[in-house]
Amino acid sequence: MNSFKQLEKFGDRTAVYAEKAYSYFEMLEISDAICEKVGERTLVFCLCSNNKESLFGYVGFIRGDVVPVLLDASIHIDQLRRLMNRYKPTYIWASSENQYLVKEMDRSFVYGDYTLFRCPTPLHHHLHEHLALLLTTSGSTGSPKFVRLSYENIFKNAESIATYLDINADDKPITTLPMNYSYGLSIINSHLICGATIVVTNASIMQKEFWDLCKEQQVTTFGGVPFVYEMLNRLKFEEFNLPSLQKLTQAGGKLSSILSDKFARVCDQKGIKFFTMYGQTEATARMAYLPYEKNLEKVGSIGIAIPGGELSLQDENGNKITTPHVNGELIYKGANVSLGYAESLFDLSKNDENNGILYTGDMAYFDQDGYFFISGRIKRMIKVYGNRISLDEVEELLNKHGHDCICSGTDDQLYIYTLRDDYVQIKKIIKEKLNLKGFKIMRIEEIPRNHFGKILYSDLPKYG
Repeated sequence: MNSFKQLEKFGDRTAVYAEKAYSYFEMLEISDAICEKVGERTLVFCLCSNNKESLFGYVGFIRGDVVPVLLDASIHIDQLRRLMNRYKPTYIWASSENQYLVKEMDRSFVYGDYTLFRCPTPLHHHLHEHLALLLTTSGSTGSPKFVRLSYENIFKNAESIATYLDINADDKPITTLPMNYSYGLSIINSHLICGATIVVTNASIMQKEFWDLCKEQQVTTFGGVPFVYEMLNRLKFEEFNLPSLQKLTQAGGKLSSILSDKFARVCDQKGIKFFTMYGQTEATARMAYLPYEKNLEKVGSIGIAIPGGELSLQDENGNKITTPHVNGELIYKGANVSLGYAESLFDLSKNDENNGILYTGDMAYFDQDGYFFISGRIKRMIKVYGNRISLDEVEELLNKHGHDCICSGTDDQLYIYTLRDDYVQIKKIIKEKLNLKGFKIMRIEEIPRNHFGKILYSDLPKYG
């Protein structure tokens, strides 16, 4: 199953706008030319930015049964070397100005600002017949651990997303997320299979040129992680005048209840459909979504399973939970569950290790109507003086009271990091609402995040 092999049917429709319009025919001609230079089913590293070169290369490799590894173009050279040593790619599709690659490798093909570099010691890869794509697990570009995705994973998920978001050929999404991130890539996949037009830009939502492009190209939709919505809130999105905008999507982490409620109301007033979604790279992208008409009624919910998927809960003894409002591990079943992980080139021939079932590592419950709510990560649970505490729930409580805080901790010690001098107020809330002892509060200048906007808890300053 490879839906990119049928993209010719969209013919002269515009596939991509990147400074100028490219029809589906034009995109495919370029994409196939890039892949043709590879010439065989093998492994290619793609150093991606939100530009036409990265997008066309990706489309070509998927169409031509070449397996791309999508990495951030800004990956540090030491990390890139480590990954090259571990996976031995045959080619690297990257910026022509990458000085390390220019010095070390021969050029096989050039298109636009990108070059197909041939690695000096190529290896014959034993690739599983269903393996289509490798993505990093969490945005840490230098990690050797990749998620192995099949053609069925990619396109079943794209079809499901296109169904519940009602994507059609008249949609025009704009790139707000890196394409090497599963959420950003799923936006590309789900729109291309519907013949839509993708507006490609590296500009961020904090730049005037991004919003000028939205107006000029009459963008209909974009997606964002919680950090994007925090920025939109600061930019006073409610005052924006973007009449073409029809849909907004949110995933990549839990949006605070306050912002979730606010964007639901703002979008309702503007006639925009706002979809909160839930997913993991291990499930290609999406596993659940909240229908937009339920936004105000089910604030904070990840919603229901995507079409073709199934959600359930399991207690710590492995028993299925059938009672509302009981916490358990969220289990997902569907055709989009990945084949498993890879940590070196020797894992690329492995069979499907998940068999369509993903243990998400998230704690959740469902309400009386069958709508699911995430209550925290299993790994984000600590015990303080015998009481099980969800760090995510403590963060949510403090955020609801207007405190910009994040939490980490170990058993018998809760650490609270705040951006303001609100130590006294935080202490009062923790003692009154949670009756907790054994917590410490520290002020920090900024919340450490990766380039996808996800919080890097491991980078928080340590208490002495």
